[in-house]
Amino acid sequence: MNKVILIGRLTRDPEVRYSQGEKATAVARYSLAVPKKYKRDGEPDCDFINCVAFGRNGEFAERYLHKGTKIMVAGRIQTGSYLHKDAGIKINTFDVIAEEHEFCESKNSSANSTGDYVGQYPGNADDGFMNIPDGIDEELPFN
Repeated sequence: MNKVILIGRLTRDPEVRYSQGEKATAVARYSLAVPKKYKRDGEPDCDFINCVAFGRNGEFAERYLHKGTKIMVAGRIQTGSYLHKDAGIKINTFDVIAEEHEFCESKNSSANSTGDYVGQYPGNADDGFMNIPDGIDEELPFN
């Protein structure tokens, strides 16, 4: 099984391109800084993982993801290689193909982000729960 789940912050805004042809497909590329649980002195305290999102996930990344946004990415690892045209050496690649994105913090608690979030509701950001206004009982789909 090839499944990976990462939580980290975007190191830059996604770079989005669209494929050529009758049905243009969004391809978003971004890097995620994922903190290390344990580190040795002198080592970086994050791993920088390259992610690629296609289609609707790519469009989502273009619209809602920005530098500094803390997200969860679920997807699969894809490896590959190519021959460097100038040096003539084989370059190995490692990418996470993003199949799901989920925000890990509220818009209010993200000081570095300037983007809009989907599904944000007024509430107390400290406890993670939404405040439900009085008198909304008749609009809820359950009792």
